[in-house]
Amino acid sequence: MATILTVNGREYAVDADGETPLLYVLRNDLNLKGARFGCGEGQCGACTVVIDGKAVQSCDITLAAAAGRSITTIEGIGSTEQPHPLQSAFIDEQAAQCGYCSSGIIMTAYALLERNPHPDEAEIRAALAGNLCRCGTHMRILRAIARAARASR
Repeated sequence: MATILTVNGREYAVDADGETPLLYVLRNDLNLKGARFGCGEGQCGACTVVIDGKAVQSCDITLAAAAGRSITTIEGIGSTEQPHPLQSAFIDEQAAQCGYCSSGIIMTAYALLERNPHPDEAEIRAALAGNLCRCGTHMRILRAIARAARASR
C-alpha cells in the first residue's frame, strides 16, 4: 500500500517500506536531491527539511512518521529564476563554499524566520546549533540569515 506524502504543496503516493528514512524517499523516489546525506544519524543537519513548520533532519524520521504532514524541501522555497530571500542572501554574502551543508542550513533558517521573522544573532546561532559546516563560512552564514531577515521587513 502506498504512503501519501505532501511535499512542497504537492501530494505523492510512495510505495516504500514505512521504516525507510524520509531522506531516502525524497532523494530516490521523488528525485528531490536538495536534502543531502551527511551522517545518517541526525547530527550534522545536511538533510534538514521543514515538517509542519519545524526544521527536522530527514535521515532521522521515517516515511510512516512523515505521512500526513506538510514537508518543505529546499526545492519548495525558491528557484533559480525566483530565489527565496534566504537563497539570494546566501549568494550575496558568498555564504557557501562547497555547498554541501547549504540546503540544510537554509532550511533551518527558513523555519526560524517563519516563526521569528526578526531574530537576533543569538537566536540565529541557537537555531543553527544542529547544522555543521566544515568550510568555515559561519560568519557569512550568520550575515546571510540576518540579511534575509532584514529583507523581509
